[in-house]
Amino acid sequence: MKISELQDKTIINISDGSNIGKISDLEIDKDGKIINIYSMTKKFFFKFSNKESIFTINQVVKIGEDVILVELD
Repeated sequence: MKISELQDKTIINISDGSNIGKISDLEIDKDGKIINIYSMTKKFFFKFSNKESIFTINQVVKIGEDVILVELD
């Protein structure tokens, strides 16, 4: 799977069903394995705000066709 394909998927937290956003960046080790995933959530309600979330590859439960499911506490 290409990184560009991952960036198109929505990230959902299965603990509470919240939409975390989409992948904004990946941290990859020297062996090419993903260590951390960074996402940016954009809110457009009364004011514009960005929230960055960081989680490890171990928190990924499943990568589906349209979404990435993660389990965050």
